[in-house]
Amino acid sequence: MQIAVLGTGPVGQSLAAKLASLGHQVTIGTRDVEATMGRTEPDSFGNPPFSEWAAQHTNIAVATFAEAAAGAAWVVNATNGAGSIAALEAAGETSLAGKVLVDVANPLDFSQGMPPALLVSNTDSLGEQIQRRFPDARVVKTFNTMNAYLMVDPTLVAGGDHTVFVSGDDQDAKAAVTELLESFGWSDIVDLGDITTARGSEMLLPIWVRLWSALGNPMFQFKIAR
Repeated sequence: MQIAVLGTGPVGQSLAAKLASLGHQVTIGTRDVEATMGRTEPDSFGNPPFSEWAAQHTNIAVATFAEAAAGAAWVVNATNGAGSIAALEAAGETSLAGKVLVDVANPLDFSQGMPPALLVSNTDSLGEQIQRRFPDARVVKTFNTMNAYLMVDPTLVAGGDHTVFVSGDDQDAKAAVTELLESFGWSDIVDLGDITTARGSEMLLPIWVRLWSALGNPMFQFKIAR
């Protein structure tokens, strides 16, 4: 399947590499290809510049948001949550129409430093905002409660015995995304309900960030015991 992963940070890189390893045709999208490929300094997390990653993953194409989305059957939003709507607008409403849009972003506000606040919560969510702005896209919220390494390899913690959530209005899209999650190795997949339930998974981020601080590393995930 042809999949566009929008976002060149650690999450986008991890998801693109995993999808490609499973045999999907992957294009990773960025706002400005020349600028992205021309960066030589580490990113804000101290990771090597994107060009180094791209040189090691020559089977993954690099294109603009619009080019990546236009040629894809599915689109993954792995952009910074504060800029997700703008990035998806750059991808193009027509190019998103009718497609499964997997949203893994979080509406984090770092303007006051750490820990971040949420740009939207309680009565709305980023997942809902994306669905409203692109009503013909089939938005499924998932993967937003963990770090990038666990997204693509759940066995890194507790042998994979933990939970991933999905939210969305389109039952067929959720079923398809669930199959994708299973191909990544996930087995405990909880369907929270329609896209409004993304409020709950996004509002786990404040406790997630504080757990990261308390535990001293981000290698953990929620488990729903039942």
